[in-house]
Amino acid sequence: MSISKDEVLNLRERTGAGLIDCKRALTESNGDIEEAVSILRKKGVASAAKKAGRDAGEGVISQCISDDRTKGILVEVNCETDFVAKNEQFVSFANEIAATLLQDPDADLESARTEQVGKIGENIRISRSQSLAVSGDGLVESYVHTGGKVAVLLSLGTCSPNAAGEPAILSLAKDLCMHVAATSPVCVSRDDVPEELVSKEREIAKAQAEGKPPQAIEKIVQGKLDKYFATSCLLEQPFVKEPDHSIKELLDSVGRENSCEIKIEGFLRLQVGEDS
Repeated sequence: MSISKDEVLNLRERTGAGLIDCKRALTESNGDIEEAVSILRKKGVASAAKKAGRDAGEGVISQCISDDRTKGILVEVNCETDFVAKNEQFVSFANEIAATLLQDPDADLESARTEQVGKIGENIRISRSQSLAVSGDGLVESYVHTGGKVAVLLSLGTCSPNAAGEPAILSLAKDLCMHVAATSPVCVSRDDVPEELVSKEREIAKAQAEGKPPQAIEKIVQGKLDKYFATSCLLEQPFVKEPDHSIKELLDSVGRENSCEIKIEGFLRLQVGEDS
């Protein structure tokens, strides 16, 4: 028989069980919601789901990179307490989830999540995942800050597959990831900054320049925009390890030393608990 979306949502609201488990239980019970509740309880899903209403504000960002280093993924997995977030079993579970999603973005994770809830004794939520891949020759590198609260993925384009494996370029990629973790840039270059952000910064600059001579306002506004780009755009930021040099200058320098053009294609930075 056909099970409607409303029936599934109704059962989920009553039990807190996952959508897939709810649909399976309704199918097995031929649409009888009371029987479906019993089925979920017998399977232990409903008992684990009693914890689903509890806040899961702690957790970790886990990562996984493919063997050929051409793609990677970051996943936020939440729990209730920082104590569990540091638990080796929980961290291992989060890493397994990242590896699974890298291989199959549509994987059904509810059974694994429910099982882990039973083992850990806290509500667990797989909150979000984001992936990144190189468009051509290059590599994807990652960095997870101590404790797994912040993690970064970065894709670096290179002139050849061999160049992507050079120690100096691998080291550069790792340094760039650590830099992004520390500085949290908005985007790679000023061309990538969303127009609404530029407009907002321009309006703020104009308001701050109010009362100045008209001929000076445009220069003041442009100067403030340039300062915004220098702090918000990765290529224009001072490199945290060598503040006298920008990230663009660092790329150019390593590129010359390795006779290879190097380009940052993109990056992801996730932090536990931030708005997705």
